[in-house]
Amino acid sequence: MPPTETTARTDERDQLRRMRLVSLLEGATLVALLFVAAPLKHIAGHPAATSIIGPIHGMAFLLYVWMLIQTVSGADWSRAEIARAVIVAFIPFGAFANERFLRRKELALAGSVSPERKWDTSG
Repeated sequence: MPPTETTARTDERDQLRRMRLVSLLEGATLVALLFVAAPLKHIAGHPAATSIIGPIHGMAFLLYVWMLIQTVSGADWSRAEIARAVIVAFIPFGAFANERFLRRKELALAGSVSPERKWDTSG
């Protein structure tokens, strides 16, 4: 039985929700690596911090890339949106802006917000 349009939209919304969570995980581990583990290694002389956080962030980044591939392959994303999602993964705190972008896309699928709304301050 082929999926209905409603089922497809629900699946896409669920995928965007998962993508948001993975984006936050990746962003949090990047911030922890850059602002906690690296200073502990270079200033306090504790190299174990990067040995622990580094691989965790690496796995979170790979999960982010995998989720991004899954998310954009099943949806109608522009090249600019894809490029934006890739670039923010390399910017500290970029994941938090990305989360709002993904949330707007999710809400647009639910029919409550236009995806073109650039600066959503309501969350």
